[in-house]
Amino acid sequence: MSLNTNDLTRYGWTDFFADQLGDDDAALVPARISEVRRDVVLALSAQGPLELITPPDMSVAELAVGDWVLARSENRVERVLERRSRINRRAAGHDARSQLIAANVDVLFITTSCNADFNAARLERYLVMAASAGCTPVLVLTKADLEDPAPYIAQAQALQPGLAVIALNAHESDAATALFDHWQEGQTAALLGSSGVGKSTLTNALTGADDGGPLTAAIREDDAKGRHTTTTRNLYPALHGRWIIDTPGMRELQLLDAQDGIGAVFADLEELSTQCKFRNCSHAGEPGCAIGAAIASGELDADRLSRWQKLSEEDALNTETVHEARSRGKATTRYQRRTQEEAASRKGKHKKKR
Repeated sequence: MSLNTNDLTRYGWTDFFADQLGDDDAALVPARISEVRRDVVLALSAQGPLELITPPDMSVAELAVGDWVLARSENRVERVLERRSRINRRAAGHDARSQLIAANVDVLFITTSCNADFNAARLERYLVMAASAGCTPVLVLTKADLEDPAPYIAQAQALQPGLAVIALNAHESDAATALFDHWQEGQTAALLGSSGVGKSTLTNALTGADDGGPLTAAIREDDAKGRHTTTTRNLYPALHGRWIIDTPGMRELQLLDAQDGIGAVFADLEELSTQCKFRNCSHAGEPGCAIGAAIASGELDADRLSRWQKLSEEDALNTETVHEARSRGKATTRYQRRTQEEAASRKGKHKKKR
């Protein structure tokens, strides 16, 4: 097609997205979403920043920071390009729906600190999320200047074989350097983690912003919990041609459609379970249970088995619940459309009789 997309490479545009364009798209403007608001989205294009509305059949909630879209001249989203990766979760609260966190992310920096915030079970959830999305996970341990990071590094490396773990002080001038070793020019990274662990401080360092700027706020040292300073997800240009998505701290992280991710993070347990005597072994004391034998010998931590089972059950339940809610929603929409069509048909017949 004739559309010139050379200026888009600085925003993360690649052949993956270019190959989705056709001759009919020549009049449309490719743009990358940098912020999702209540009724509009902000986006970056070769022509400059845009404020886009969605068409009547599309909700803003269907878009994520990092998405590539094609927009019309009247600043309206026409369609969303296929995503290379998608980070999502079950929405917090009682809503049975999927919530998009970010899209087209190459590297996921899972951030926690060398204090009471470190929680193996929560970190495994982030690792599952990264594996499900197709992102490369890197675990970043902040506040390494306040406590000896060695025990935390050892615990982190035990979460997943081959996991890259970085311990740093986010306030140091060279804090960003270690992250660049895992994050190439032109790629997009996202920062996920609890509030107060230093995500915004890291974002400042990665983007070249002054430390202590509007992205940061104090932390309550008595319970290691920080204030929710980042209230929206934003895409920022980082140093050396990279992009970074900063996200608010997550109070709740419910997995959804994450069976592949669970299998990747707990590959050791899944492999070991194939050696159990019975196919349907529940690993709860059955004879010939390979996992039980590994726990008894000290090769496997019983807590890791418990977390694996809990995540698998939670994901299965959430996935079934959300899919059922979607089916009900589609059925309701079809019923309403059919009712409207029947009413219109009856009205038309009545007019003909008259």
